[in-house]
Amino acid sequence: MKKITRRTLLAGGAAATMLQWLGVRPAQAAEFVLKYGNDNPASHPMNLCLQEAAARIATESHGRVDLQIFPNSSLGGDSEMLGQLRMGALQMMTLSGNVLSTLVPQASITGMAFSFRDYDAIWKAVDGELGTMIRGAIAKVGLVTMEKCWDNGFRQITSSGRPIHTPDDLKGFKIRIPVSPVWTSTFRTLGAVPISLNASEMYSALQTKIADGEENSLTIVDTYKLYEVQKYCSLTNHMWEGYWMLANADSWNRLPVDLQAIVAKHLNAAALAERADVAQRNAMLQKQLEAKGLVFNTVDQTAFKAKLESAGYYREWATKFGNPAWAVFEKAVGGLT
Repeated sequence: MKKITRRTLLAGGAAATMLQWLGVRPAQAAEFVLKYGNDNPASHPMNLCLQEAAARIATESHGRVDLQIFPNSSLGGDSEMLGQLRMGALQMMTLSGNVLSTLVPQASITGMAFSFRDYDAIWKAVDGELGTMIRGAIAKVGLVTMEKCWDNGFRQITSSGRPIHTPDDLKGFKIRIPVSPVWTSTFRTLGAVPISLNASEMYSALQTKIADGEENSLTIVDTYKLYEVQKYCSLTNHMWEGYWMLANADSWNRLPVDLQAIVAKHLNAAALAERADVAQRNAMLQKQLEAKGLVFNTVDQTAFKAKLESAGYYREWATKFGNPAWAVFEKAVGGLT
């Protein structure tokens, strides 16, 4: 029998059944149950890697810890799950720093438009001083953050009616964005009409033309099947987005220290594996999406960034984040103001 691996599932499209195949539960009821939710489909690299981590946590803890994974907004959208997490009804979730900024403003600093050059700069920043600063800010609202950030990739703009080439093409363009002040500010400054919706509402909003388009990583365009309701994809790379693995502090502190170490170790390792899987998938996704009918065009970022600069976008956000945080950020990305 051919051995089935996570990479086989990623390459072969068998991810729809992987949750059942990979699901590992202890024979007896676990001493600690960690209920975890996210808004990504089961086929997303995040959920594939988390299933492996859950199995390893169960094994190394001798069945004492059961990490239960609820993908695809099955527990509600990001905003709802964040509320559940804060109340302790949900023990863990992954959340974009940009969305988390509704609670922790500093968390969205990594989402500044056209700021990161490449992945080397990103991982050096979020695995280093910038990431430490963000996790410290998150801790102040009663949440524990795992050390390693997960990857959602650089974001592109898709549309149903016309490709986006310049900022002028965004004038009056109704674009679905996540619920986040940074996203709203970015696209409003570029002339678009932002429509803030959770991921669970995105496909239907595009299908019914409530929104003309949206912006996401190619991995999300693929796993959410947005190519079914979008015609064009403009490679803007306008923003990088990462996910923080969050835990309710009270729930986390109930775990004995040795179990905390086991859970953190495997979740951080899974984050690194997910980064590699997203990179692998992105390398082949454009061709796959073209075969499904999506039409791609490249974009010169210069005009987009110039419009943001002239409107005072970076100066405004530097003031909002404060000089100490902005100094740490600019140390990672270079001067923006």
